[in-house]
Amino acid sequence: MIRINQIKIPVQKDETSALKNKIQKTLRTNHPYTYQIVRKSLDARDKGNLLHIYTVDVEFERSQDIPRNIIDNKNIMLTKDEKYTFPHRCRDDCNEKTDVSVYRPVIIGAGPAGYFAALQLACAGYGPIVYERGKCVEERTRDVEGFWQGETPICANSNVSFGEGGAGTFSDGKLNTGIKDKYGRIQAVIHDFIRFGASEEIGYLNKPHIGTDVLKHVMKEMREEIRSFGGEIHFSHQLTAISHRSDTCLSLTIKDLQNEQTIVVETSACILAIGHSARDTFAMLQAAGVTMEAKSFAMGLRIEHSQAMVNASQYGTSGQAKLLPAADYKMTYRSTKGRSVYSFCMCPGGFVVNASSGEGQSVVNGMSNHGRDEENANSAIVVNVTPEDFAADGFADYGVLAGVEFQKKYEHLAYEAGNGKIPVQLFADYKANRVSTEFGSVKPNIRGGYQFANLNKCLPAYINDAIIEGILDYDRKLKGFSSGDAVLSGIESRTSSPVRIVRDETYRSDYAGLFPCGEGAGYAGGITSAAVDGIKVAEAVAAYINNIV
Repeated sequence: MIRINQIKIPVQKDETSALKNKIQKTLRTNHPYTYQIVRKSLDARDKGNLLHIYTVDVEFERSQDIPRNIIDNKNIMLTKDEKYTFPHRCRDDCNEKTDVSVYRPVIIGAGPAGYFAALQLACAGYGPIVYERGKCVEERTRDVEGFWQGETPICANSNVSFGEGGAGTFSDGKLNTGIKDKYGRIQAVIHDFIRFGASEEIGYLNKPHIGTDVLKHVMKEMREEIRSFGGEIHFSHQLTAISHRSDTCLSLTIKDLQNEQTIVVETSACILAIGHSARDTFAMLQAAGVTMEAKSFAMGLRIEHSQAMVNASQYGTSGQAKLLPAADYKMTYRSTKGRSVYSFCMCPGGFVVNASSGEGQSVVNGMSNHGRDEENANSAIVVNVTPEDFAADGFADYGVLAGVEFQKKYEHLAYEAGNGKIPVQLFADYKANRVSTEFGSVKPNIRGGYQFANLNKCLPAYINDAIIEGILDYDRKLKGFSSGDAVLSGIESRTSSPVRIVRDETYRSDYAGLFPCGEGAGYAGGITSAAVDGIKVAEAVAAYINNIV
């Protein structure tokens, strides 16, 4: 098999034919072959000549059929299709033990980290048991929609943060990641998403995304496969306490939230994939003596612009531009006081959603369906905050949970500013420190109630100042970004976990039997990186169980 890089095709309606012709022109062969797109990205530097850049793998039936005339082409190389293989199988003698159940790993959390760990362990014969405090995605969707429409109060354990699929279920479903993995785990994650119903294009797009509408179906299909291979999944079951029965056995107290009953589960290995908003679980772990540390994260506001404006700035206004999907952007800036200011979770053609996970807080996030066909683009504009900031704000006595208390304070201020609704403000008024009275050219596309308020009162002054500086700077890169009509909403406070559950190079906590995992434990930052971390931890758990059986 050979790989051809840098195939440049002008953006057009029928790119498939153009791509086939370009491949044939490059190979100049009569021998039969097949090809597969490996990567597709956009070059929009010249707005008058928009190009898609393809990388394709070409396979011949016989190696001797590969044309010799391509050897000196710097954009062509030999390649192999290497697939990820889970390195461990459950040992047969595990099933001969008198207490087989303790060798079944327990997974707390059914987000990407938890589910991908469960999938690998189930397929390898370990019979994992998943406990998720939230509901299955079908029931969770009804709870979230009811809350957004004002029909039902927020459900503390079934909302945008908690439930099957994790926080990523109600997002854009982005799969691009900055992590590196030479073992093929990233491609394994992408392959599984496609198997469970995501579009095949996520396998080759430079910035792949699934979309909330599709991701819900994908999670359901993944659930069924885990169960079909012997895994168990229990919804509305929350971990409330941990202790040791012995050096190699954990005792987990699990509360059945629907039946108000408590069960005790014993296991040799527990994967903690609890998500970034499990504040009560963080507190329980701290009390149990699990080593954790406060970590930096970012906090800010979400901004909405017209998607048409973003498209025109990024693509131009040619006929080619009209053939392209909704444009995205990525912004960075260093404030005059040294703060990092950057766009986060940009959602082309999407919604701003009320992502609160409890009473008395106002939290926003972004969400897009697969089509990304809504009128507005939105993105968080966030500023880094550190444990030093938590201490300066009066939370030093909370130790590793200082960042949690920092989040709580400003989420409650936002709640009060909006009288229980999402506080919103035009950028012009945000700069002028005054409450807005009417919308301009951008009408908000928000799921959940909203109300005009002064967002300056919802965040520390250094964050407000840095956000304003950043937005003004971004206008140099994307004309219209600092428009006074841009709509801000708040607050974006759950960009990542405020704590890290410490683990060693074997993925273990110093609390024997615990394996911290994913975004909530502080080791991932998005769907793909969380899923990959889930696979890594599953590998470690399988090796651990095989060693102690």
